[in-house]
Formats: sequence, C-alpha cells, structure tokens
Amino acid sequence: MDHYDSQQTNDYMQPEEDWDRDLLLDPAWEKQQRKTFTAWCNSHLRKAGTQIENIEEDFRDGLKLMLLLEVISGERLAKPERGKMRVHKISNVNKALDFIASKGVRLVSIGAEEIVDGNVKMTLGMIWTIILRFAIQDISVEETSAKEGLLLWCQRKTAPYKNVNIQNFHISWKDGLGFCALIHRHRPELIDYGKLRKDDPLTNLNTAFDVAERFLDIPKMLDAEDIVGTARPDEKAIMTYVSSFYHAFSGAQKAETAANRICKVLAVNQENEQLMEEYEKLASDLLEWIRRTIPWLENRVPENTMQAMQQKLEDFRDYRRLHKPPKVQEKCQLEINFNTLQTKLRLSNRPAFMPSEGKMVSDINNAWGGLEQAEKGYEEWLLNEIRRLERLDHLAEKFRQKASIHESWTDGKEVMLQQKDYETATLSEIKALLKKHEAFESDLAAHQDRVEQIAAIAQELNELDYYDSPSVNARCQKICDQWDNLGALTQKRREALERTEKLLETIDQLYLEYAKRAAPFNNWMEGAMEDLQDTFIVHTIEEIQVRQLVPRRDQALMEEHARQQHNERLRKQFGAQANVIGPWIQTKMEEIGRISIEMHGTLEDQLSHLRQYEKSIVNYKPKIDQLEGDHQQIQEALIFDNKHTNYTMEHIRVGWEQLLTTIARTINEVENQILTRDAKGISQEQMNEFRASFNHFDRDHSGTLGPEEFKACLISLGYDIGNDAQKKTGMLDCEDFHTCLISIGYNMGEAEFARIMSIVDPNRIGVVTFQAFIDFMSRETADTDTADQVMASFKILAGDKNYITVDELRRELPPDQAEYCIARMAPYTGLDSVPGALDYMSFSTALYGESDL
Repeated sequence: MDHYDSQQTNDYMQPEEDWDRDLLLDPAWEKQQRKTFTAWCNSHLRKAGTQIENIEEDFRDGLKLMLLLEVISGERLAKPERGKMRVHKISNVNKALDFIASKGVRLVSIGAEEIVDGNVKMTLGMIWTIILRFAIQDISVEETSAKEGLLLWCQRKTAPYKNVNIQNFHISWKDGLGFCALIHRHRPELIDYGKLRKDDPLTNLNTAFDVAERFLDIPKMLDAEDIVGTARPDEKAIMTYVSSFYHAFSGAQKAETAANRICKVLAVNQENEQLMEEYEKLASDLLEWIRRTIPWLENRVPENTMQAMQQKLEDFRDYRRLHKPPKVQEKCQLEINFNTLQTKLRLSNRPAFMPSEGKMVSDINNAWGGLEQAEKGYEEWLLNEIRRLERLDHLAEKFRQKASIHESWTDGKEVMLQQKDYETATLSEIKALLKKHEAFESDLAAHQDRVEQIAAIAQELNELDYYDSPSVNARCQKICDQWDNLGALTQKRREALERTEKLLETIDQLYLEYAKRAAPFNNWMEGAMEDLQDTFIVHTIEEIQVRQLVPRRDQALMEEHARQQHNERLRKQFGAQANVIGPWIQTKMEEIGRISIEMHGTLEDQLSHLRQYEKSIVNYKPKIDQLEGDHQQIQEALIFDNKHTNYTMEHIRVGWEQLLTTIARTINEVENQILTRDAKGISQEQMNEFRASFNHFDRDHSGTLGPEEFKACLISLGYDIGNDAQKKTGMLDCEDFHTCLISIGYNMGEAEFARIMSIVDPNRIGVVTFQAFIDFMSRETADTDTADQVMASFKILAGDKNYITVDELRRELPPDQAEYCIARMAPYTGLDSVPGALDYMSFSTALYGESDL
C-alpha cells in the first residue's frame, strides 16, 4: 500500500470536502463532465478490450469499475462477485472504493449504494476522485501540489506563445490557443501555429482536439461548442483533458530519454567497434609489413663487388632512416589505441576486446622482436660481408701485384734458358756462362717464396669465395706451370753447360801448347775475355728499380697513416657524442618512470609534465640524426671497432625508439587514468592510495605487477580473494573465519583469483598494469549503463511490446543508429510476433557481450 503525506492529500482533496453539489446540477457542466470522464475511462478500458457507454449505468455492478482501477494502477484487486443481485453489486463497488481508500484517498459522502443506484452526481464525483489520484496527483513541478503543478507545467510550456495566458483551468482555455500551444511545443510538425487566430476559438479547439486524437492517442473528451458556449467551462473536465496531454508528452519525454540512452549506448558501441576495426586494420597492415620485410632482411645472397655491398648498406640505412620510423610510430600508436579501447570498454561495462587470432599485442611484439632480430643479423652480415670483400679486394690486388712482378721477372727467361749459345762458346765463355747460370739459379731460388705466396693468396681467395676465382686460379696455374718449366729448363741448361765445359777443357789442353807459343795473342785474348765477362753483370739495373720503389712505398705508408688518423678522429667524434646521448636516453627513461609512479600533484600535473618531457625529447632528434651521420662515415671508412665508447649505433637506435614509445605510452596511460577517474568518480586521495599500494609491490619499478605481487597488493588494500560470498550476520562461522584468514594472507582462493586475473589481464600477458589495477579497484563505483537498462529503454520505444519494428526504430532514433540496430537485430520469434518484428532483447544483451570482431 502506498503512503502519502497527509498535507499533500489534504491539498488535492480539499475541493471535494466543499464540493458544491448544486454546480453539478448545472446541465452544461454535467454534460461536459459526462463526456470528458467517459472518454477518459474508455481511454484506459480499451486496453482491456472494453468500454462504457453510460457512465452512471455501466459502473453500477462494479465490474468495469474494478477493471478500470486494475488497468490504471497495474495492480490486481480482490476477486469480484459475479452475481446479479444488489448485494453482489454493492460488494464489488465497495471493493473498488476500498482500493481507492487504500491509496490514501478520503472519499467524502460517496457510498457504494449511491453508485449502484446510478446516482449521476456521486458517480461523477467518484470518477473525478480516481482521476485526481491516478492522473493528476503525481504531477508535481518544483514541489507544488498536483493542481498547481499541472497549472505551472502548462504555463511554462505555453510561455513562448503570443495570446496565450494560462491562469486557471476554465476560461484560460476557451479560445483553444492553449491546447494548440501545448501540442505545437512538443510536436511542432502537427500544427501550423502561426495561422491560428484568437478570434476563431471553434477552429482552434477543433484543430487541437482532432490532432490530439489522431496523432497523440488522446481521445476527444470535450466539445468545442460546449466550451465556447459556456461562460465558465467545467474545471474538472478541462483538468482531466489537460492531464492527458501531460501524460502523453511525459510519455514522449520518457521515449526521448529512452532514445537518448540508447543513442548514447549505441554511440559508445559504434565508437568502440570503429576502434576495434582500426586496431585490426592497423595490426594487419603492420604484421603484413613485417612479413614482407623479414625475408628482405634474411636475404644473405652476397654481392661480388664492394660497390654492390655498399649499395646494400645504403639501402639498409634508408630502411632504418625512412621506412622503419613510421612503423615504430604505428606500433606505438597501436598499443596506445589498444589500451585506450580497453579502458573505454571497461568504463562502459563492456567485455575486454580480444583481437583476431594472431593480432594480439603480444603477437605483434613477438613479430616485431623477430623483425629486429632479423635486422640485427642483417646488419652484422652486411658488415661482415664488407669486411670480407675488403679483405678479398686487398688479397686480389696483392695477388695481381705479385703475379705481375713475377711475370715481369720470368718474361724471356724460358727463351734465354733454351738458347744454344754454349755450342759456339769458348771455354772461358762457358765458364762465364756457368757463373751467370749459377747467379740465375740463385735468383730462381729466391723467387720460390714469391711463387709460394702467389699460390697461398690464390688458395685464400678461393676459401673466401672470391667472385673472380676462376681467372685467379688460371693465372696461378699458369705461373706454377711456368715455374716448373723454368726449373726443368734451368737443370737442362746446367747439364749442357757442364758438358760443353768438359769438352772445351780438353780442347784447351790441346791448345795449351800452342798458347804458350803465342803469348801476345793469349794476353790479348784474356783481356778480351775479361771485357766480355764484365758486360754480363746485370744486378745494377735491378738495384736501380728497387731504389725507385722505395719512395713509392714511403708515399703509400704516409697515405695509410693519414687515413688511420682520419679514422681515429671519426672514432673520437662518434664516441664523444654517443657517450653523451646514451646516458641522456637512460636518464630520460628513468625520469619518465619516476614521473609515472610518483604522486606529486594531480594527474593533470603529471600529464603536463610528461608532455613537456615529450617536447624536449622530440627536440633532441637532430642530435640523433647527427650521430647517424657520423656512424655512416664510420661505416664508409670501414671502421669496425671503437675503443672510445661502449655504445654502438644499434644501442642508441634501440634506446631512442624505446624512449619515444615509453613517453607516448606513459602519456596515454595517464590520459586513461584521467578518463577512468572522471568516469568513476575516484578522488585524488583514492588515486594516491591506489598508486602507493601499487608502487610498494612494484619492487622492480617495471610499472607492472606479477600475479603474486598483484595478489599481495589486493590483500594490502583489504580485498578478500576467497571463493565464497561473505554473509553479513555479525558473526564468523568456520567459512567466514577461513575467509578472514584469506584476507590477511594465510590462503588464497585460486579460482576467484584466476577470475580476477582474467579481468585485469584479459590478454594473458602475465602482468597487471596500473591502469588495469585502478579499473578493477574502482569497478563498483562506475555509473554505467547495463543491458537491462537498454532493454527497458527499447521497451519504452516499442510501446511496452516485447519486440520493436523497423518503423519504430527509424522514427525514434537518428538514421545512422536506427540502421545500425536494424542491421544487427535478429528477427523476433515470440508468440506475439508480427511480420518484421525485431528482437531488441538479444540485441541489448549482445551489446554487453562478446564482440563480433
């Protein structure tokens, strides 16, 4: 039973105690009340499939009176008597009157017998009492009484309209403009108010009554002629009719509120779905780029020339300088979008977003790790290949130089060794030839080392896969074959010279005697022999050639010394910058970490501080580019070590990328914390408490908690992680005591904790971020829509039906959201279904269920 304030009851019932019964006998007023009250009753009775024709006759048995009260109250009355006797009718009417009284209404001089007897005056009074209680009493504007509230509502709604001045519920309505103004204020498309005239009340009234009946489902309760022809229209009839407008437009207000709620929910869902689609596309594009890039980085097909490998290195620099940085930004943005989306889903009471298989953040991180591993291996391979080609070029040049020197030395040697000059030579000439041949043999032996060096270089070139190995091998083979041939020819010529020497010595003995007799001739002969022998000393020319090579060698050494000095300057220049940039990056990383975990100032202060850091970091980029330029010079100079720094360009690059990603991710985390704080009404003190607890257990300052750390953190905040619900009986039984022990750390409900971990770590990364932590800790304070609230809103738009139609959706919702619903709502299959009916209940549930993406 409802209870009402006695003063309020007196306010709206006071007119009944002083009811001027003589006025009810006025035929004009009685006619107006009969028509108005009958129409009002039928507007409710038709919901039960019936109606009345004569107000004083059709309520006499009490059956339709009880039915009317059930319809307008939504409650069941006592079972009616079905008998036809007077006692049965009185019993039914008394049940109706008792029900009215139970609602706090005092019935003055109205008895069941008078209603059963068909007393018009009493019947109209009873119906007016019902109208007051169920149609007018609940109308209250700024804590006014029912009648005053209804009047104030009318005045506010009609205030903007000219020639409308609502001061009461009788003569203020005679010109009809008040009714038209109410309709136009709420449904301006139904009436062209500018064409109405105050001096044409009949047209105004009939227009309002016809429009209300056709478009607002308000039955025609009054006659325009009766109102115009009466000096003072019946107040109760006007109030009853005006209250129908209030309830009609109040229902419209409810529908508007319901539509707004649905639009808000759908807007959230559409925005979330768009973010999901954008994440999926961005993830797909990034993974596809990684998939295409890794084979290029894993291609280890070497080039034959230093120039070609230098081009590969330049292409790799372009990749690092031009192609990869945008992808680093995309990856960072992808993580930011993912975290923002998860925060919005949690704040709107939606389940966590689960990307398609293979597109989780962890999958992208793994793919990115593979990319960087391939990148690192590719750069190492490039540098090793350049070292190899540098070594090959050096060896090939050395091979060519030694081979050319050797070939120059051997030029003509075979022809010389094949000469038959000893056949016509004298003994002294033979001896000279033998000495000359011995000198040649010594020179040949000295060249043995050079030939062996040439062969060794050729073998090393083969082992290092020199691209022109066939020509090297052919030249080396030719040199070796020639060397073997020279050895054979040298041995053959020695044997020939020695045979000739013996022969000539025999002949010389024969001529000895003759020589003794021809001394002058012999002296001349000996002098000539000496002169001839002097012409065969050829070492002086070679010595001259050596002296010419020494300055060249000195020049080469000087050039190499200058090159090494230049390389050392490059090493020092790079080392000096790297030794500044490397620690600067590390310091900034530490400072960002401190800002994100410290509790100085508000979140807005932290966000402002972080954005200043981001600006200073971005402004540091030219120094990174300058270091990249120095690194390029070092690579072009083929410098592979640097004793002046422990930082490599790879270290700097990775640190820089991590710094950019960290600052962007940290800013996003603080933005999400602000979003969460504002949505869930978390105070700064609560936020500080959450942060202090989180930081205490984040002992490695990683910004995340492992499962055990998270569990301990929850316990420190007094959160029970048990398996059973707490029974608030004021005492502890065994199970309660067990839970109490859990709360102080003796045991943990693993199933419950696993459930909590699935909430805070939906992607099963194995750690809990501070954002997920505060989302969980403040989960019960959020003012979020629920599936039940959305269903209730759809039910209002559907006119209390269990389904909704396409026309209703398009009438009540903006076009894009109406089509969104139509495209996603399943057909309604209930027993009360009609063609085209849509199931808004399953749709509402799906809004808060698993996403289709």
